[in-house]
Order: sequence, then structure tokens, then C-alpha cells
Amino acid sequence: MAITKKTKVTDDKHVAPKDNVYKNMQESKETHISNHLDEIVAAVSVTPRKKIQNKLPQTALFQPPREKLHLCEEKAKSYSSSHKHKEAVHELVRCIALTRICYGDSHWKLAEAHINLAQGYLQLKGLSLQAKQHAEKAKEILTNSLMPPYNDNTDVFKCSIELFHTMGRALLSLQKFKEASENLSKAERLAKELLQCGRIIKEEWIEIQARIKLSSAQMYQSQKKSKEALPHYQEALEYIEISRGEKSLECVSILRELAGVEQSLGFYDASINHFLQAHLIVLSKNPSQEEAAVSAHFVAHASIASGRPEHHDVAEQYFQESMANLKDAEGMGKAKFLSIQDDYCHFLQVIGQKEKATSILRESLEAKVAVFGDLSPKVAETYRLLGGTDLAQGNHSGAHKKLKKCLQIQTLLYGPQDKRTLATQQTMDVLAKAPEVAVKPRQTPRAKAAFCGCAAQHGAPGKARPSAAD
Repeated sequence: MAITKKTKVTDDKHVAPKDNVYKNMQESKETHISNHLDEIVAAVSVTPRKKIQNKLPQTALFQPPREKLHLCEEKAKSYSSSHKHKEAVHELVRCIALTRICYGDSHWKLAEAHINLAQGYLQLKGLSLQAKQHAEKAKEILTNSLMPPYNDNTDVFKCSIELFHTMGRALLSLQKFKEASENLSKAERLAKELLQCGRIIKEEWIEIQARIKLSSAQMYQSQKKSKEALPHYQEALEYIEISRGEKSLECVSILRELAGVEQSLGFYDASINHFLQAHLIVLSKNPSQEEAAVSAHFVAHASIASGRPEHHDVAEQYFQESMANLKDAEGMGKAKFLSIQDDYCHFLQVIGQKEKATSILRESLEAKVAVFGDLSPKVAETYRLLGGTDLAQGNHSGAHKKLKKCLQIQTLLYGPQDKRTLATQQTMDVLAKAPEVAVKPRQTPRAKAAFCGCAAQHGAPGKARPSAAD
């Protein structure tokens, strides 16, 4: 190759300028193609080059692009169903590169690949702008696909429905409600036209309607328009029950969102019933202990939201069920248990069982220090509640001790000018005038500094074991 190249260089001295230009264009084109191929190889490689020989059979190295595309699509679906959204997005990016190889730059399937990636980005919080950008790219491709020979292709129109729906969801996440509404309306209108023309069957239309109605409901609820959101949630639930079944896990999230809207509108009985319906579906699917606990907590929380005595028994039942599922949990499960237990104590205080609530809070303090750390909002809040209980019972000395600890933690966490810190300081100032508190020497600045230094050393979870009785 080197000898041939030298001869060619010698001959080039006698080539006409026009021929030189043509030759340079050809070489530039070949270099561009070579670079493009390198990018494609990097994009569609199944594993890094160093590991590929160890992990793949030799035949996998020469898989046709369409087989690789199918593999990536299946992996993306698997990751998405397992809620591994980052991994799913990685596969969907590769799907775009492979689709371009298989079908070219103007095929509707490339638009579909961009829509799938946009949907993947929507599942990752904070990536709505990327989703919108890929939806716009899909729209550009589909505009060309509606020219012959695709202008009578049902798949192109189905893809257009997905485009409008995905664009609507992306715009909703970006709080561009007017544009979101327009795109969702386009998706619904096109789906109806395809049904009327016989291009899609009724079952397909029902599934499409379920997704569009849910997105529309979420759009109204994002604007605090609960009355407008309610019928859309009800329709979405009806369609999903028809297409997936009344016991489908897909009903759970819709039931909870619907129940939340009903609660905000004051329809407490309906709200509790829908949370309970969702809970029964969860229990029927062999959930983990944490999933079962969270589901029962939803029912309990909805029951106390009404403020009605007739719902107290329901709240008690599902608080107990929720905490029983997490009683012996560790790690994040323990943190969840303590949070639910705090809600239960608040409920007990509301219904007048303050002594029981205080006892549970006092016993929980050591566990909270172990899980959250001694300088944590949970520990500060527990001291505040215990101090408030002592104050209500006339135990000014005990209240002062607990609120002082609360104030010290709040000052370190939030600063002295935070409204929580100032509220505690105000209560402390009132308490300081009580006879049994006023006779005691006030803490000196040096002692306060010593506490801060000590607290900083013991900020890690599990380091300190304060007693609520101190």
C-alpha cells in the first residue's frame, strides 16, 4: 500500500486542478464515512471491546443489525418493567443508532425510536427537556413519512398518536399546560378517527384512551383544578379496568391519584374506598413488607384526613397493619417504620390519647438517633413534641430541657433565623420566666460552644443515645 501511494503522489503532480478537487472530495467523503462507521460501531457494541471476547460467543460479534436492534428493544422493555430507567434509556439510545442503520434517516421507525427514548427520559425525573427534544425530532421525521409511500400506512398514524401523547406529557412536565393540552387533544382526536375508519380495533382504542385520559387528569391536577381532573381520572380508571382487569397493578397508581383528588374535594368516603381498593390489589400480588406497609399507610392517612370520628377505627386498624409489616425491619425499612409511627402518634394526639403518643415517642427516640443521627430533623421534632406534651401537663422544667435540646439541634440544622428555630426560641423565652425554670442558671456562651463542638463529633447515626427523660 505504501509503494502504491508514493507512485500516486508522483503522478498527482501532473493532474489537472479540477481533478485534484474531485480527488480531495472523494478522500474527504471516505474519511467521513470511516468516522461515521466508527461512531456506529461504538454505539451498537454490546459490551466494551476488552470484555466482548469473554462474554459473547463468536457468532454474536457478527449479528445482523436487525437482530441487535430486536435484542436492544427487548432489553429496554425488561429494564423499564423492572424500573431500571437509566439502563432502559441506555438501550433506547442504542436502538436509535441501530434503527438508523436498518431503516435510514427518514423512516417512520426512526421516529418511533425517538419517541421511545423520549418516553424513557420522562421516566427519569428532571429529563423532560430531553424528552421534548426527541419528540420534536420524531415529529420532523414523521412529517416526511406522511409523504408517499407512507401516507396510507396505519403504523405511521399510530406512531403519530404516540408522538402527540408523548409530546403532551413532556410539555406537562415542563408546565407548559396550553401546549400540553393541544397535543393531548390531537392524540385523542386522531385515535378516534382511526377507530372510525377501522384502522384500529376498539381494544387498541381503549388502551390509548386510558393513557390519554390519565395524562389529561394529571395536567388538570398540576394546575390545582381538581374538579376538572376528577372525571378524567374516573374515565382513565374505567378504561384501564376494561383493558387490564380490575385487579391489575396498573390500577393502583390511578386509584391513589383519584383518591387524592377526591380527598382534596372533600369526598372522604370515596377517597378511603379507593385507597382501600388499591391496597387490596397490592396485597393480592405478594408484595414486599415495605410495599404492604406503605399501601396500608395510605388507607390510614386517608382515614384521618376526614377528621370524622367514624373513620378513627379504620385509621387505627391500618396504622397497626402498616407498622406490623415493618416492626422488625432494618435500614430504610426501619426509617420508614419510624416515620409511620410518628404519623400514628400524631393521630393518637388528635383523638385525645396523648399519654400513649408520648410513651411511644419517648421510646422511639433512641432508635431515631441510631437511624437518622442525633443531629436530624426527626430527633429535633421528637424533642419538640415531647416538650410540648410536658408543657401541656404543666411540667415546665421537663419541657424546658427537651425544648432546649430541640433548639440546639434546630440552630445547627437550620440556623438561628429559621422560622422553626424562632418558634422554639419563643416558647423557650416564655418558659424561662416560669419559677421552676428561672431559678436555674442559664447556659453560658462557652457551654453552648462546647455543646456545638460535641454535637458535631456525634452527628453520625448511632453515635449518641440521648434520653428523653434528660
